[in-house]
Parts: sequence; C-alpha cells; structure tokens
Amino acid sequence: MTDLFRAAAPLLRALPPEVAHRATIAALRSGLVPRTETVDDPVLHVPFRGLTFPNPIGLAAGFDKNAEVPDAMLGQGFGFVEVGSITPRPQAGNPKPRLFRLPEDRAVINRLGFNNQGMAAAETRLRARPRRGIVGVNLGANKDSDDRIGDYIAGLKALGPYADYVTVNVSSPNTPGLRGLQNKAELEELLGRLEDARTAAGLAIPIALKIAPDLTEAELADIAAVAVEHGTEGLIISNTTIARPPDLRGRHKEQSGGLSGAPLFAPSTETLRRMYRLTGGRITLVGVGGVGSGADAYAKIRAGASLVQLYTALIYQGPGLVAAIGRDLAALLKRDGFDGVRAAVGVDVNP
Repeated sequence: MTDLFRAAAPLLRALPPEVAHRATIAALRSGLVPRTETVDDPVLHVPFRGLTFPNPIGLAAGFDKNAEVPDAMLGQGFGFVEVGSITPRPQAGNPKPRLFRLPEDRAVINRLGFNNQGMAAAETRLRARPRRGIVGVNLGANKDSDDRIGDYIAGLKALGPYADYVTVNVSSPNTPGLRGLQNKAELEELLGRLEDARTAAGLAIPIALKIAPDLTEAELADIAAVAVEHGTEGLIISNTTIARPPDLRGRHKEQSGGLSGAPLFAPSTETLRRMYRLTGGRITLVGVGGVGSGADAYAKIRAGASLVQLYTALIYQGPGLVAAIGRDLAALLKRDGFDGVRAAVGVDVNP
C-alpha cells in the first residue's frame, strides 16, 4: 500500500479531511489495496490475558469508526486494530467542518462528536468477519442519552461477543459532559455495572478504560485507585487534548476540539508515566498520542506502556510507517539488551 499511498497522497491532501478519509475507507473496503510488509520478530510479541499480540503497534480508535475495514488494516502490519467509537444508536456527530489538519505541526484537531452508524451496523460487520487477528471495540455513549452508563453496557453486550477486548471511551472532549464519567463516584458506578454486565453475559474479554491527558494528579490518583480496585484490565492513555501548546503553527490552531498528533506526545507520555507509577504496574497500559516513529513507541514502552496505538501519523507518513516502527522498535529493544517488549515496560519510571 506504500506505493499506492505515495501516488494518492497529493490528491487526498487536496480533498477536505473527511472526504479524504471516506475515500481511504472505500479503497480499503474494495479489497484492491494490497497487504503490506509485516515485521515478524519474536522480540515484538506481547502476551496479554490469553492473547498474543504479534507486535505492540495498534491502530487507535477513530480511523475505522464503523468496523468497516479491521482486517484490511491488520493487513497493513498492525499488531491489533481498535474500531469505533461506536454508540448504541447512529448519530451524525457535530456540524461540519469538524476535522482540521495542522500539517506544520503534524497534528489534527477534531470535534467529530462520535459520528457513527450505530451498534447494529457494527455488530453485523463484526459477526460476519473471520476471527483472525486481534480486534478491539471502542464504545461510546449517545450525546442525547439519559443513561450513558447504560449505553456502554448495551455496547458491551452487543459487540463484546465479537471483540477480543472492549474499550470504554469516557474521555472524548467532543460530547458534552462525557468526561465527567472519569470522576471517582461515577467511575466506580460505571466499572461496577460493566463488571456485572460482563459476568451476566458470560463474557471473558478484557475491559480497558480510555482516559484524557488533561487530568490533575488527584484525578489520576482517583482513576488509578478505582481501576485497581475493580480489576480493570487496561488503561488507554490518552485521548486527544483540549490544551493548545503555545508553539502550534497551523492556521487551524484556534479551532475547538481535541488535538492529536506530535504535540500530544509529551503530555500523553507524562500522563502514562504518572499512571504507571500510580498503578504500580498492576494494570496493562496502552500508550497513545504522537507516536510517529520506533523511538516514540520505545519511549512509551519505557514510560510504562505494554502496547501503543497511533492514527494521526498515518495521515502524514502513510501505512509504510507501521513496518518502519516495528523494525526500529525491534532494533532498539535488542540494542538495549531486552529480550521482549515486556522486559522494557516502565524502566524509565522512578518508583
């Protein structure tokens, strides 16, 4: 797909971002996009809760909102793919324009608002796909829901049987009030009800919680305590940020919404480091935010991540980036004498 991307990149960048994205999904759905190089090196294998990730590089939620192309993206070399965010009912999301490129900053600002076709459409697609490769489902709540926790439970029950794990997204900045579910009391209720629902449905899949990078130390401490108490299997760190670094240069830098890409690397990695320390390594952490190289992925791992995810960097560097990260990460691990990813997790974090 790398040569195809090089040929198509000028046209895609000339299109409005959402149009370019839909064109990319359509090309992947067509089946005409060839599989790309896969880095198969035992040093990159990551065991987790009965799963073995062939490499720790995942596709973050947001690219494949409707579970249309998970297998096509696994074919681009990712060790796992996360689809969504998916809400129980279809919703259009926020008014357009709502997606903005900042190429000078290798960043994107979005205020999409969980635009997706809903749970039923995703369930149909996930049920029909062959179960090969690791695919997670990112769950969201409808904007007008009067029981947002109930929305997550509905998603777990409907989509959990077809997923290798589910992620509870309570940290999008584009659904008013959603981030309030990260507060201690609401988070305790959310995780408690999800655990009960998982047990009642006879599901054994891990549940991960995706949090924001804009939290105070006290808020992070509360999340860590609740997650450890409830035996939460994973924390994904982090979602997009509402902060705006003063050195942003892109002409859309004042747009509202969540900022992703290179400017998010430092704050999300610091949040990752703090959560690894707060959880004492008892919860598997996934590092997201600004990953665009093998060195970036390695820094996330050394800060406490067992797995990493990316999305924005693909917009600017193309799908060949995945194999490049895998090769470079394997070389860095071997250079430093690590026999696997897990041996390097958290080595830069002070007790």
